[in-house]
Amino acid sequence: MAVEKILMPQLGESVTEGTIEKWLVEVGDTVNKYDPIAEVNTDKVNAEVPSSYTGKIIELVASEGDTLEVGELVCYIEIEGGASTEETQEESTGQKAIENISEDKKEQEKQQEDQPMKKRYSPAVLRMSQEHDIDLEQVNGSGKGGRITRKDLQKIIDSGEIPAPKTEQKQESQPKQESAAAEAPKAPQAPKAAPESSEVPVGEGDIEIPVTGVRRAIANNMLKSKHEAPHAWTMVEVDVTNLVEYRNSVKDDFKKKEGYSLTFFAFFVKAVVEALKEFPQMNSMWAGDKIIQKKDINISIAVGTDESLFVPVIKNADEKSIKGIAREVTELAKKAKSGKLKGEEMQGGTFTVNNTGSFGSVQSMGIINYPQAAILQVESIVQRPVIMDNGMFGARHMVNLCLSLDHRVLDGMICGKFLARVKQNLENISKENTSVY
Repeated sequence: MAVEKILMPQLGESVTEGTIEKWLVEVGDTVNKYDPIAEVNTDKVNAEVPSSYTGKIIELVASEGDTLEVGELVCYIEIEGGASTEETQEESTGQKAIENISEDKKEQEKQQEDQPMKKRYSPAVLRMSQEHDIDLEQVNGSGKGGRITRKDLQKIIDSGEIPAPKTEQKQESQPKQESAAAEAPKAPQAPKAAPESSEVPVGEGDIEIPVTGVRRAIANNMLKSKHEAPHAWTMVEVDVTNLVEYRNSVKDDFKKKEGYSLTFFAFFVKAVVEALKEFPQMNSMWAGDKIIQKKDINISIAVGTDESLFVPVIKNADEKSIKGIAREVTELAKKAKSGKLKGEEMQGGTFTVNNTGSFGSVQSMGIINYPQAAILQVESIVQRPVIMDNGMFGARHMVNLCLSLDHRVLDGMICGKFLARVKQNLENISKENTSVY
């Protein structure tokens, strides 16, 4: 027998840490390689940690709620055959090696490590430090390479001893060698705004619902998007009468032949993808001192379950037909609702199309899926009277397309042209000039 470590994996682009939301195994359980062992949430993705080996779980190092750096130890697993990569020659079994590792030795090793990661802060740490006015220069990180984690900040917040910024300390110790002008009375400083209270009165009959890791991750990402990205909003109205007639005429045969439904949403995604090819600026991201225009067109879509919201990605959507998009939407939705969606299937999105119309919405302002530059809300298709080109009234199927944009990356002109192209693509769909294959 040999003992191996299972470490916190990289769960997304620029993700540096993850929180153990729920253990899916217990000590003594036997798992196969790639079996999920824990549910983890981060700022960008909610996923499952797979087992790296086939064997028996012998120790859960992290507890539910713990936040771990990428590469930190999650648990130990006992496998059959071979020598353990972590077991020393002095130990006869992996179990003894685990039992003999003292906490003092771990702490000593941490203190002896260099701190090259000290000033590399994750978005969650930065946000938390800003909310509580914590000077990160005064914090000793317990993460790998001296990196500061959310656990470090939470410990400071709980203690109530928030370190003062260095600038304030320097001002207090600075000798009084200033001119007479410096000794003049100073104008009173405005008090700092108190942090928003988290205490809400709870009355009889009120229900307290704990915030799950998934809900917390969604809240954090939405807050980051609203705080950092200056949102603007615009909308166009589209006549999709021909699209409705065409889709309704082929949906039954399509379902019999392919085994899954041909939804309106697949047509909308295809129309958006074609417009993105013509206006690649829409497929961009803000990167501080530059804008990254992405080559691949990967469409993020929202899939809701009873308890969570997931945003899987249709990779290389520009290479797929309407049928291909419909199939992928169906497969991703099934995986999300059955809990089988993988972390890599929720990474790499460059533009989001949200099917808000499925809930009966006719107009909405979406929050941008950070760090993307825009999100398009597809609203309900509603039949109503419209003035035709000949001046007469006619019953038409109409839909609103609502676009939220990051005004650092995009402006009204390019977004207006993009929406006009999406509108044209949708209104030109018909039995004569459109194929789902």
